[in-house]
Amino acid sequence: MLTAITGVIIAFAVINGVLGGVLALIWGERRLLGRFQQRTGPNRWGPQGLLTSVADAVKVMFKEDIVPEEADHYIFNIAPLLLVIPVFIIFSVIPFGISLYAVDINVSVLFILAITSISGLSIICAAWASANRIAIFSALRSVAMLISYEIPVGLSLVGILLITESMSVMDIVTYQSIPFILIQPVAAIVFFLGSLAEINRTPFDLTEAESELAAGYQNDYSGMKWGLFYLGEFAAAIAAATVFSTLFLGGPNGPILPGLFWLTIKVIAVLFFIIWIRASWPRFRIDQVLNLAWKGLFELTLVNIVVTSIAVIVWTDLDSNRLLYIGLVNWFFAFPFVLLIFKLLKTKKYESDTKSSSYYPVGSDSPKFKKEIK
Repeated sequence: MLTAITGVIIAFAVINGVLGGVLALIWGERRLLGRFQQRTGPNRWGPQGLLTSVADAVKVMFKEDIVPEEADHYIFNIAPLLLVIPVFIIFSVIPFGISLYAVDINVSVLFILAITSISGLSIICAAWASANRIAIFSALRSVAMLISYEIPVGLSLVGILLITESMSVMDIVTYQSIPFILIQPVAAIVFFLGSLAEINRTPFDLTEAESELAAGYQNDYSGMKWGLFYLGEFAAAIAAATVFSTLFLGGPNGPILPGLFWLTIKVIAVLFFIIWIRASWPRFRIDQVLNLAWKGLFELTLVNIVVTSIAVIVWTDLDSNRLLYIGLVNWFFAFPFVLLIFKLLKTKKYESDTKSSSYYPVGSDSPKFKKEIK
């Protein structure tokens, strides 16, 4: 009974904490982007614009909720919830301290991977229910990215599972006397890039490419339904940063201060890096995104699994420097990874042949005019 009550209290605190974190993240991202672009950012509502996110939330609440006539009303209404609810479920297996967690599942890593796949379903439902061509194009991009990056993300965690011999997040956190980002650098980079793709953040924001697809699958949404999508996207960013911090940065592990403090600091650092990437990198083309997944990350995760498997067999649990040796071997294979990434993302140069090119956009032949008869 006491465990159930504790779980409910933690769940209530997590939900409100994530909602508050979303408001803070929206304000912080807009302020940071302003600094990166040499401008002030939001500064009207409250001191330093702190109440801007609250004002935006109130504005969205009172906007008209419009539903297209040809839309499937039931799926159209439920799609935003399919994006928001799974994000909050992820936090149920995240440890916020030594014994501060809602649920301890022995396959919590598999649970997280399964829950994150539902976000793609919500985008497909929203696009299909809208009966909008642009929304369908956005959903097709989302499906392609989900299929492409779900595999490398899952395989990137196999190295950690081989080392810890457990699929429990609690066991992985306890095992990290050295953060796994130092032991599994290739896995950390693959997981981070895959997470950016799954939460549709720059440079993988192809589903909502404003310059190409307007708002993508959100085209026909307004009012609080659109607000739920917006909430889900920023909450997904917080969830991705939290999962990455837990699996690769030690989670709540840290000296002296409480574990919740250390986890918060690590999550903020990862979120800052995500915003920094958005301010610095342009959006990738769809061919670059898929090439990166299938011709780069997928193969590298397989190499990482083979290397880690050999290292785990060579250095057993009896060796006190086991993690150090495994980390050195993985770092040795990390340098080719960086070179491969730059090679895959290199933009092709197309040289035009002026002799064979046509000056007429309709066809290759010049228009033929009849001679005037005098």
